[in-house]
Amino acid sequence: MLQFKAYHSGLTGGIDLSGAYLFGPDGIPVRGDLTGNGKMVACHKRVAGAVGLALMWEVGEAGHLMLSTTRLPDRKKPYNLPVELTRARMMRISQKIEEWGLFDYPEAADLIDEFRRVHGPFIAALKSAKPKQAAGLAERALEAGVTLSEKMALFHASVFLDRRRNSPAAAARMRFGCRVDLAGMGEHYQDRLREAFDFLTVPLSWKTIEPQENTYQFPQVDTWVNFAARAHMPIHIGPVVDFDPANLPEWLYLWEHDYDSLREVIYKHIEQVITRYARQAKIWSVVSGLHAYNDFNLAFEQIMELTRMCCQLTKKLAPRSQTMIELVMPWGEYYARNARTIPPLLYADMAVQSGIKFDAFGLQLHMGVPQDGFYVRDLMQISSLLDEFASLRKPLHITACSVPSQIAVDPQDGWRGKLAVDQAGRWHASWSPRLQAEWLQAFYRICISKPYVESVCWRDLGDDVAHYLPHAGLCSDDQTPKLSFTEMRNFRALMAAAEHREKNGENGS
Repeated sequence: MLQFKAYHSGLTGGIDLSGAYLFGPDGIPVRGDLTGNGKMVACHKRVAGAVGLALMWEVGEAGHLMLSTTRLPDRKKPYNLPVELTRARMMRISQKIEEWGLFDYPEAADLIDEFRRVHGPFIAALKSAKPKQAAGLAERALEAGVTLSEKMALFHASVFLDRRRNSPAAAARMRFGCRVDLAGMGEHYQDRLREAFDFLTVPLSWKTIEPQENTYQFPQVDTWVNFAARAHMPIHIGPVVDFDPANLPEWLYLWEHDYDSLREVIYKHIEQVITRYARQAKIWSVVSGLHAYNDFNLAFEQIMELTRMCCQLTKKLAPRSQTMIELVMPWGEYYARNARTIPPLLYADMAVQSGIKFDAFGLQLHMGVPQDGFYVRDLMQISSLLDEFASLRKPLHITACSVPSQIAVDPQDGWRGKLAVDQAGRWHASWSPRLQAEWLQAFYRICISKPYVESVCWRDLGDDVAHYLPHAGLCSDDQTPKLSFTEMRNFRALMAAAEHREKNGENGS
């Protein structure tokens, strides 16, 4: 058993175990029971070997974030939690300095010097024989370390973003989109889409388009497909098969214990949808969330077989379109709660290694509600997550991203206002329109700096009836632009200007 103690006197109300989980090698969550008692955490793991703890932690001006320790062996004496959280962050910074080659950039010298300064209080914490003193020193180093690691992530992004902007072929692959609300066909809504985006994502909630078996309702989808054609905007369609319970029709659960029948129904559904829009879709999001949602209690082999079948059939019916496998909840906390699921990166790796024919991965990344997959993390963690996709050698599309613009209750969000935004953590400060815009700019810069990321899509244009995260639209419910909309539009224009200069030979190099 592992035990942690938060000796720091500044902690009030006990340790926050909301969303906390244990993890093993490669950061893969493992099953275990966590119990908190004041400033103590007991970790009862169900696997052998060293494990680490991830939990929400207050980091001063850096925010309230999901942070992790390193993997640690069992021992009777409690570990000093602030020290172990700081140890993990210092190790991550050191690793990324090497991995990103920051020593090779003269402009990064200040960051390297800052790391040496930040490291000082941590070394002092390790040497201290007084646990409370060590915790205090570690807290100082942790706050400074998180801030520094975000600076590093943004510096690394700036270097590779400049390279990408100066490459005509790479610049041509940078595209920005928005997921449309099927019911949102107002004139202002359409104008905002034309103003700020390169492409549209047209969702295909199975529950919406086939509420009763064999009774399809396509008019709303048809309307958006036709609009995109008139506006000369490419469309991404899907996901076609989404295992999120919120998007599954109730009648489908008739086959939750009959895999063969379920497979046949899914096959017919894909035929209906793909055949109808085969010529219109540039990219098909074929499957989404098969690794994370398993209401049908499928075995690992069945999940992979469904993935293969869906991709193969889509390729057959729409050979000119790209096919995409979409990952949700990319941190994988859900795997610590449900053994019948698959960690996201393991699922992605298996899709590649098993020879499934598909063109790209999609990734949803949201932060802002207290639920697995939605707790707030810092920019270094986001950049590191995206780095994991480099080895898969597939293009990556950020298919949906969002953060709130305020912390007030939002009865129109996907959880009907039942989940409090502030309980999911903070990025620097409480969410506000300005902070949402700052996060968008930082997030987009990091994403597009990765050479294999080909597009980024914001989840909701406005805070109208059908939006997902609380107050996470780029516009208000009457389509009045927020600061984030302006930031999105300006960022896209900046990238487009770079592409235009390259096409016209104005690089000057």
